Amino acid sequence: QPVIISLLPLKEAVRTSMVSRSWTTLWRFHGDLCFNEPVDVDSNTDDNPADQVNGTGTNDQSTNQCGTKITRAKFIETVNSVIQQHSGIGINKFSISCDLHKEDSHHLDRWIRFAASSKAKIIDFDLKLFDYPVEEAPHFPLEALDAQGSSFVQSLSLAGASIKPSSGICRFTVLRRLVLNSVQIFGDFPGLLAKCSRLEDLEIIRCSGVDDLIVPHKLDKLQKLLIARTDVQMVVIHAADLAHFEYEGRLIPIVLHGCSKLEKATIAFDTTNPSALAHAFNVIPSISPVKILIVRAIISTYAQVTLFFFLLAYLIILETWCYCQCHLICSCHVSVPGAAIKTTGHVYASEAYDLSNCCLLSRVK
Repeated sequence: QPVIISLLPLKEAVRTSMVSRSWTTLWRFHGDLCFNEPVDVDSNTDDNPADQVNGTGTNDQSTNQCGTKITRAKFIETVNSVIQQHSGIGINKFSISCDLHKEDSHHLDRWIRFAASSKAKIIDFDLKLFDYPVEEAPHFPLEALDAQGSSFVQSLSLAGASIKPSSGICRFTVLRRLVLNSVQIFGDFPGLLAKCSRLEDLEIIRCSGVDDLIVPHKLDKLQKLLIARTDVQMVVIHAADLAHFEYEGRLIPIVLHGCSKLEKATIAFDTTNPSALAHAFNVIPSISPVKILIVRAIISTYAQVTLFFFLLAYLIILETWCYCQCHLICSCHVSVPGAAIKTTGHVYASEAYDLSNCCLLSRVK
């Protein structure tokens, strides 16, 4: 019976309590507690578009808002009821995705305490900010996950929240994956990363509060690093096992020490600065051993296209894609020292400034 329950989604596992008395409490040991607030507030209005319009020809916002509040209240009630009845034993994943309002923030504290006390291995909170900006996002207490002196979390994903790492937090000794999306970061974030010695996957997306992402300590286990739309001034990380690196944002200094195992790098600079291409190749020397390099840049002149292939000649790589935006059509052949490389394509763009076709280079065997 416990094996059957563990294979069912939480909703179906709860329904099995109706099978017999012996099944009544089995769902309370379910290992994955995943709660997703319904997207559609009122399915009836979706079936009939006319129901969404009142007599004046405008959306009936008051009705929709009332339905939204009822749905949210029911969702919160369901989550609280489940965690109250659950044994809190053997939880593998605790996940919540919902629109959280200011007046409901106290429920967040209760959910975090439950996830911490149950020692969930995977924790995922996606709080879709609805009525307040990111700067006022609800606080997620990292110290709650470390209340017993040794962290149990292997994967932590936060969206629409704020965190404040402090020196009092002990090491996250088993944390392997950290994803922050639209998170306001206060305090010593590099210090937090330095305590994650087993971190393998780090993703920072649309976050704020970190000026310089400098981690002086080695993250020897880090294999994937993604930094996108985050307003940082500099990135300096020691990562000997880094295999995948992706950056999207402003033109900044990026230093990845000891990346001899780098297999794929994606770099997209939000700028029309002609030096962006040179920056990708020269200012980021750690990408030189990469096998697959994807560079997204705006190329507006023939000189910039020539510069790209000139810089490419200094890399020994297997495949390269370059997304360009230009008026010219050209076909190029590049010989790389130490490796025979040929082009199998061309770079072009239409007068409408669409992105060009790929320029694919592959090693000749």
